[in-house]
Amino acid sequence: MTSHQTVPLSVLDLAPVPQGASPKEAFASSLDLAQHAEKWGYQRYWLAEHHNMTGIASAATSVLIGYIAGGTKTIRLGSGGVMLPNHSPLVIAEQFGTLATLYPDRIDLGLGRAPGTDQRTMIALRRHLSSEVDNFPQDVQELQHYFADVQPGQPVQAVPGQGLHVPIWLLGSSLYSAQLSASLGLPFAFASHFAPDMLFQALAVYRNNFRPSEQWQKPYAMVCVNAVAADSDSDARFLFSSIQQQFINLRRGKPGPLPAPIENIDSICSPADQFGVDQALRMSVVGDKEKVRRGLLALLRETQADELMINGQIFDHQARLHSFEIVSQLQGDLIKEQRID
Repeated sequence: MTSHQTVPLSVLDLAPVPQGASPKEAFASSLDLAQHAEKWGYQRYWLAEHHNMTGIASAATSVLIGYIAGGTKTIRLGSGGVMLPNHSPLVIAEQFGTLATLYPDRIDLGLGRAPGTDQRTMIALRRHLSSEVDNFPQDVQELQHYFADVQPGQPVQAVPGQGLHVPIWLLGSSLYSAQLSASLGLPFAFASHFAPDMLFQALAVYRNNFRPSEQWQKPYAMVCVNAVAADSDSDARFLFSSIQQQFINLRRGKPGPLPAPIENIDSICSPADQFGVDQALRMSVVGDKEKVRRGLLALLRETQADELMINGQIFDHQARLHSFEIVSQLQGDLIKEQRID
């Protein structure tokens, strides 16, 4: 026997800084997109932590979440993610406890295991090198402890934060976070928008090894995908060239502001560059409304995701709004079949 469930859509925002723009303009664009996303029925709006990248303005992730939350009313806000090796778990608990106090039942805490930057910047963030990444499971559990109900005689509390039970998600692009999410009974989000290689293996590991927890009785998997929608396929491919250029620049060790779109991406890259970018961005749905609909439905059939998160790095803000609006109109078509025993 099967049942049918509409799959929610959410937004991943890196607060992109287009060429010629400033972080202040990027923040205004993010707030505007979040307000529209709320109106269009998106489930949640997540911001990602990156450092020392002139094209991404969301380094102070919790601060920006507060700014977006203050300008919206109902959409869930969160991190996609906070890179936990860069931080003390207590500080993150206090930050997200503050957000959850100000905006009850609207805050998610997505956690990543990577530093989200290069080694020199990592040193600048924590001032020393050690094995923070290897401490990730313990740090996650410490965070859970700070959000749980206070225990008698507990010597250190997150204030605010203690007892607020802020939802924790684990993010990843490998089997590591999939396994950890499963063992802790947490929801899992896979970063297939830039690292799709292990998507299907990670989902299988997560679902097959999931242990129910107090917060989550069954696995919940979200898949992140690039989606660029426009009125025509050619317009969408043109807009998508900004993301392609950004990845080419990153692979060349020259990250920078989000480039303006170009007509012919082959004109600026070698075949090797093109192959690498095509591999990294192959989980991208680019085209008019019907092509994007078919692409998202195919992804849903292949992954059986419980939720899809849309990343759309588009140079022109109005074109970006239009893309997310087109995708939002497809929500009623995204139906997942569930087997009921």
